[in-house]
Amino acid sequence: MFTVTLLTNSAMFLDRELVTNLRNAMGGGDAIWLDPNHAAEFEVQKVPKGIDTVWKSLSAEGVDLVVQSSGNRKKRMLLADMDSTMIQQECIDELAAEAGVGDRVAAITARAMNGELDFEEALIERVGLLKGLPEATIQTVLEKRITLMPGGQVLLATMRANGAHCALVSGGFTAFTSAIAAKLGFHENHANTLLSENGTLTGDVARPILGRDAKVEALQAITQAQGLSPSDVLALGDGANDLGMLQLAGTGVALHAKPTVQEQADIRINHGDLTALLFLQGYTKADFVQ
Repeated sequence: MFTVTLLTNSAMFLDRELVTNLRNAMGGGDAIWLDPNHAAEFEVQKVPKGIDTVWKSLSAEGVDLVVQSSGNRKKRMLLADMDSTMIQQECIDELAAEAGVGDRVAAITARAMNGELDFEEALIERVGLLKGLPEATIQTVLEKRITLMPGGQVLLATMRANGAHCALVSGGFTAFTSAIAAKLGFHENHANTLLSENGTLTGDVARPILGRDAKVEALQAITQAQGLSPSDVLALGDGANDLGMLQLAGTGVALHAKPTVQEQADIRINHGDLTALLFLQGYTKADFVQ
């Protein structure tokens, strides 16, 4: 059996007639409303034909459509990217803006996240442009420029309350992941380390660099340590360096992702916030832990 989930963001209501018509067209079972206004699901015997065309049509109307196997939907581990996933910014771009090289770095970031550049080479190049920036700027950026992605605190609180282990694994920097992990309630965090001397960034990053392969390795190592398997993992990210872990995880979600990531990901959320990850697992809004 497969579960079809329909979602909207909090500013838009999910049309009940639309849900009924889709269920009827797909020969699905009774619709279950996970949220009276924004999320519903129903089961089907097999993946409907032309599902990509239906996805595109619904997405254009502000509705996310996900079809996944009904088995083992509630995951025992959350593995999340940070930049543009758990927070709304790219930390290195915000540091670069403070250093006066924001446009140059942001352009490299955009290409790297879309898979047009080698991640490690792009990271080294961008960090090099931060040379001479006071280390204290990191705290300034955290306080003034970084905002959480909507729904993240509820996602973490609900999954933790249901026994899930939560790990933040980022191609960004430990100075940011440690703060974000503590604020949201992740059990652990992994990222790259910016190097500094006498309170000033050197323009380099510690090796080895945590990139695409390292995220896959982190998924394997953390699941092994927790006595789990990749099938027990819900992974989410938006960049090309996240694709490996998204494809290995039992449920890999491209969240508001770059075009190349959406092309290769089975599950895409473009309209809902992070609470969409709870609906995908079958949680109802009444189950949410605030």
